[in-house]
Amino acid sequence: MKKFLVPIDFSDTSINAAKYAVTLTEGIPDVNIILYHVYSRISLATLTSKEEGSRQLVSEAELKVIKSQISKGTENISCVAEEGSFIENISDYVMGNFIDLVVMGITGSSRITQVFMGTNTLNVIRHINCPVMIIPPEAHFTGLKKVVFTSDFKDVARTTPFIPLKKILDIFKPKLDILNVDSEHYVELTDEFKIERDAMEDKLGEYQPEFSFLRAFDFLDGINQYVEAKNIDAIITVPRKHSFLSQLFKTSHTKKLAYHSHLPIIAIPF
Repeated sequence: MKKFLVPIDFSDTSINAAKYAVTLTEGIPDVNIILYHVYSRISLATLTSKEEGSRQLVSEAELKVIKSQISKGTENISCVAEEGSFIENISDYVMGNFIDLVVMGITGSSRITQVFMGTNTLNVIRHINCPVMIIPPEAHFTGLKKVVFTSDFKDVARTTPFIPLKKILDIFKPKLDILNVDSEHYVELTDEFKIERDAMEDKLGEYQPEFSFLRAFDFLDGINQYVEAKNIDAIITVPRKHSFLSQLFKTSHTKKLAYHSHLPIIAIPF
């Protein structure tokens, strides 16, 4: 049984991510979608145990309303509401329940909101040990037929999380592109890049990946051009320091993919 966790804060963005997860898993056998809500602790001496229990019941009832709206008649959706701190709770839940993928929405149209939401999303990714699929606002599932994995091609054998990457590829079975964007690329690859490409091919050859080395001075613009030209359905990335995701959530990139594109991003922990 595969388990997909969808954090719900009852915003339109989180509900849309839940809808996306339901459609994403159609045709994939043995998948359980868990709608997950964390409500904050209230440290009031006058709060009775009955009142505390009612907060959980209300949260669970609201989750069930969402479930009824998105279920499409399937029985593979469950609801969980917990009291506590969101980051701590979701980290414990993912570890304790062997979650395979977290599917979460992200929103924010202003610079300040984008930085805040980006930081919060990165905190989730840093604190849980499973892949996270980030669903932009208003994204609608149109298929996961082709994905691109972005790599800096530096010591790939040691720095690429091949096991969780292969797990994602095995679940969804997309066509795999592997992309490196660098301002130094010319007609011919350097020997260093050829060595790293061979190492990547050795690990992922069974998926018959297509390699692309793109010369671009703006990293994110290069990726944006590539996904549009190649009809990519999702970007897979490893959120290390100075990585794709870290750059994406800087104020200088507010008009980039995560906020103004319908393209999901899958972050693989490392």
